[in-house]
Amino acid sequence: MKYRAFTLRLLLLAATSLLTDCSTQAAKTAVKPTAKAKSMAASSKGKATDKMLAVKDDELDEYATAPDISDPLEKLNRGTFWVNDQLYTFIFRPISKGYQLILPRPVRKGIDNAFENVKYPVRVVNCTLQGKFKRAGQETGKFVVNTVGGVGGIFRPAQRIPALANLPEEDTAQTFGKWGIPNGPYLVLPFLGPSSVRDGVGLVGDYVLNPVNWPYFRWHGSRTNHDWVIVPPLANTLRSTPAQMELYDTITKDAVDTYLSARSAYSQNRAEAIKK
Repeated sequence: MKYRAFTLRLLLLAATSLLTDCSTQAAKTAVKPTAKAKSMAASSKGKATDKMLAVKDDELDEYATAPDISDPLEKLNRGTFWVNDQLYTFIFRPISKGYQLILPRPVRKGIDNAFENVKYPVRVVNCTLQGKFKRAGQETGKFVVNTVGGVGGIFRPAQRIPALANLPEEDTAQTFGKWGIPNGPYLVLPFLGPSSVRDGVGLVGDYVLNPVNWPYFRWHGSRTNHDWVIVPPLANTLRSTPAQMELYDTITKDAVDTYLSARSAYSQNRAEAIKK
């Protein structure tokens, strides 16, 4: 029972890596002051209160232009967001700093590359389900080149091939969006952060398709290899933590309302991802 409970807790943490796929570009959507806000701030240089209100109004305007996502559970979501913020501050951030201190950047990059390479089934299955057969072929080519020429994906030689470089990420939630399934209510998930009903279900699909998690299913079938089942999800969580912390800081830095800023960035990012 101890092994099972410990494994389930680690698997919850491991799912944070799935969110990396969904939010890689979210930092680019962080709220920035418009010309109107800059003008108001300049005209009220010596008035701190007026300047604060100008920035607040500008940010609220920015939130209003984000893709529509309903938030009927805002009170509950804000509570979960606050709990996540404490976890990020006092647990995940120190872990992230320790990981970065122990391993040099080139080593961390190689680990990231290997884990991203092995997620090939997530990408190729969802490309196929969306009817993107050419891209599914490109994903296959990228996987073969990186696996064979990149020593199991540690290096990314496919990036030097124009047809295989910088392919947009694909996941199950994007497939649902392509099929016309709406977001549903906005959700803030424990540990995982911003999501929606549709994207939450999509995370389950990504989890099942990710080979990193397959030892877990084998363990439950054979009741053996207890230690092996823990290692891949735990390593996946650890390697993705620095990027997650950097992303979170970028989105919430200097925001008047960090909850609204994270929600806006998330909805914009997901809307753009589905269009690709």
